[in-house]
Amino acid sequence: MRKFAADTIYPINTDPLKGKVVICNEKGEILAIEEEAAHDPVTIEKFKGALVPGFVNTHCHLELSHMKGKVDTGTKLIPFITNVVQFRDIPQEEILAAIDAADAEMYEEGIVAVGDISNKADTFARKAKSPIRYYTFVEMFDFMQNDWAPREFEKYKEVYDHRIEGNGNEWSCVPHAPYTVSPQLFKLINEVNANQRTVSIHNQETPDEDQLFVNKTGGFLDFYQGFNIPLDNFVATESHSIHYAMQYMNPKSRTLFVHNTMTTAKDIAQAQNWSDQVYWATCANANLYIENRLPNYQLFLDSDAKMTIGTDSLTSNWQLSIIDELRTITKYQSYIPTEILLRWATLNGAQALGFADDLGSLEVGKTPGLNLINLSEKGTIDTNTKVRRII
Repeated sequence: MRKFAADTIYPINTDPLKGKVVICNEKGEILAIEEEAAHDPVTIEKFKGALVPGFVNTHCHLELSHMKGKVDTGTKLIPFITNVVQFRDIPQEEILAAIDAADAEMYEEGIVAVGDISNKADTFARKAKSPIRYYTFVEMFDFMQNDWAPREFEKYKEVYDHRIEGNGNEWSCVPHAPYTVSPQLFKLINEVNANQRTVSIHNQETPDEDQLFVNKTGGFLDFYQGFNIPLDNFVATESHSIHYAMQYMNPKSRTLFVHNTMTTAKDIAQAQNWSDQVYWATCANANLYIENRLPNYQLFLDSDAKMTIGTDSLTSNWQLSIIDELRTITKYQSYIPTEILLRWATLNGAQALGFADDLGSLEVGKTPGLNLINLSEKGTIDTNTKVRRII
């Protein structure tokens, strides 16, 4: 049995606590949260700072870890995607070593669960033995070509079928983005997933995405032409891309919209009317790395949206650290309360991935991990805030 105390404890499911002690067994399961004064101080591990649950990273591309620093910053999304697609011929041992290192980095950064995008099976062996719990999203795309859908679905379904069960991990098939998935492929993906799965989709990361759907203009026309992929049969929907996605996705599934830098208040409201299982993943550092922009977080606060935190990949980020994502958010939009940011980084993410029975909050019976963070004198996250994994 171990007992932990700090200046402040953030259970997340309740208001912050002072003068309390968190009691855990040797497996990290929380047995009780009691008055610190009722325990012999010699038996307590006391820390300066704040104790919080382990962090949940709801959007990562672990399999791209070998590409750290190899794609320029500030290129905007379409050139970024083009560079990633064309980057080939990497030795497999280099890819696997980078995956192992990135997984270890996330563990040291206090991350206990990850929603991870996979186009290949490269990460599966690592996930089977990692101390981190993974929800793997086997991502599919057919570049909006209905007649390609059966072939592309079978290709990615083979990846899905090679998953390694166990270690608390979960799996689903997911669409890449509205601009790369045909109605037929959406249908095939929905047939694989049960209602209570989590489905992830990249959403409204660049103005070009909405331009394509509203009036068939913007950079994606040149993108498709550059790969000799026809868009002759595509007809503009005269609405934002998220509405195309919602037309074909299953509202009974937990749906994780990722990035959302161009998402409007109207988009948020319509999505949350479409389903009560909508979550919004923000990857602040990646958005700055690629597009030099961030979402307007006030719109999500005003809508009581269920926000989560992601890191994206080392292709589009300098590190895989949830606390660094929070530092970035507070640097540019410092009005967001600390308690809300911590909820985004913990319980909301656990709920989005379906892991909230075990993770996301300091509650008796859970095994959520335990992190120590140092806050400013005002009790806020700032550029000096760091994380130390306690459990």
